[in-house]
Amino acid sequence: MATVSVPVTHAGSLPRTPELIAANDARPVAADGFTLEHDAAFDELLAGEVAALVRRQQETGITVPGDGEYGKAMSRAVDYGAWWSYSFQRVGGLSLTGKDHHNQQPVRSEPGRIRLTTFPDRRDWVRFRDAYTDPASGISLGEKATVFPTTTGPLTYRGQELIAADARNLRAALDAAGIQDGFITALSPGSGARIANEYYATEEEHIWAWAEVLRDEYTAIIDAGLLLQIDDPSIAENWDQINPEPSVEDYQAFTRIRVEALNHALRGLPQDRIRFHLCWGSWHGPHTTDLEFRHIVDLMLAIDAGAYSFEAGNVRHAHEWRVWEDVTLPDGKVILPGVVSHSTNVVEHPDLVADRLLTFASLVGAERVQASTDCGLGGRIHPSIAWAKLETLAEGRPARVAAAE
Repeated sequence: MATVSVPVTHAGSLPRTPELIAANDARPVAADGFTLEHDAAFDELLAGEVAALVRRQQETGITVPGDGEYGKAMSRAVDYGAWWSYSFQRVGGLSLTGKDHHNQQPVRSEPGRIRLTTFPDRRDWVRFRDAYTDPASGISLGEKATVFPTTTGPLTYRGQELIAADARNLRAALDAAGIQDGFITALSPGSGARIANEYYATEEEHIWAWAEVLRDEYTAIIDAGLLLQIDDPSIAENWDQINPEPSVEDYQAFTRIRVEALNHALRGLPQDRIRFHLCWGSWHGPHTTDLEFRHIVDLMLAIDAGAYSFEAGNVRHAHEWRVWEDVTLPDGKVILPGVVSHSTNVVEHPDLVADRLLTFASLVGAERVQASTDCGLGGRIHPSIAWAKLETLAEGRPARVAAAE
C-alpha cells in the first residue's frame, strides 16, 4: 500500500475583519446606486488584509488557500452576498429599475416550460414561511441588504482593474507565504442570469450573454497563475425556485443549458486549473425541498473542470456520499467534499472529519480527494467558529491515507 497527502482547502468566503467591513461601509456609492466608487486607501488596506488572511490560513493548516472573497464588493453589513452581488460592480448593461427577484410578481411554471419564481416564492420558504419571517427563529432572512439591478442593455465586462487587483493581491500573498497555488472564486453564467432581464429576448440569450462576459474574468484568473473556482449554486438551487415542482427530466434539460453556457465560457482553459462549486444555497433553513444529488451529479461532472466541490457535511446532504458507489469519477478528476459545514455552529470533531474523508477515499481513491468545507464560512457563522471549523478540518483530515497500489 502507498500513502498520499490530502490537501486541505475551503469553498471560498471567509470572515472579514472588522477593519475591512468598516472600510467597505465607508466607500461612497456611485451615481448608478449600486456600484462602489474607487478608493485608493481601501485598495491599500485590502492588499494587507489578503496577505494576513493567507498567512492565517497557512498557520491553520490550509494547503490550498483563497483570498476569502475579500476583494469582492460587499453587501452593507452582510458579507455572504458578495459571491453574487460583486458581479454588479464588474458588468455593464445593468441598472436599477425598482424591481428585482425579491419584489417582482411570482412567475409560475407553464405547461411544458420551466420558469423560475421569485426568491420569496421558493417552495421551502413557502412551507416554512412562519419561521423564515420570525426574527427569533434563527433562519429569518431579515431585510434585503443588497440592491439588485436588472439587465437593461447589452452586457459587457468592465471589471478588468478589479479582477487584476484580486489576482495581484492573492499572488503576492501566496508568494510571501511560499505557497504555490491559491484560488479565486467567480460567478457562473447561470447564477449571474438570475437577476431580472429587460433586454434580451429570451432567458437562454440572457444566460449566454453572461457566459461571454464572465469569460474575461475566468481568463484573467487563469492567466495570473491562480486556480479558478466557479461558484454555481443555481445548478442545484434553482429546483426549489420552480412552482409547481417539475419532473426531474425537465429540470435536467433546463439545467443543461446552464452547463453548456458555462462550458462555452471555459472553452480552451486548462481543466486542471479549474474547480467547480455546487451547493443548495447556504442560507440557514430547513432545505426540505432540495433536489437529491443523484439527479444532478452527472450534470456536475459534465462541467469542464478538474475538481468538484459539493456539500457533504450539511445534515440534509451528508448521506449522499453513497452517490459515489454508483457514479464513476472521470479519469484525471478530483472531488472536494465539504466535511465541515457552514450550516451549524457545532464544530465537527476531528475524528468525524477523518471518517468522512476516508469514506470518500474508499470510493474514489485517496489521491482524488481534498478536504473542504460545505460552502463559504464568511457571514454564515461567527468568525471565531468559522476558524475553529477550519482548524478541525486541518486537524481531522488524515495527513496520509492508504491508497491502492
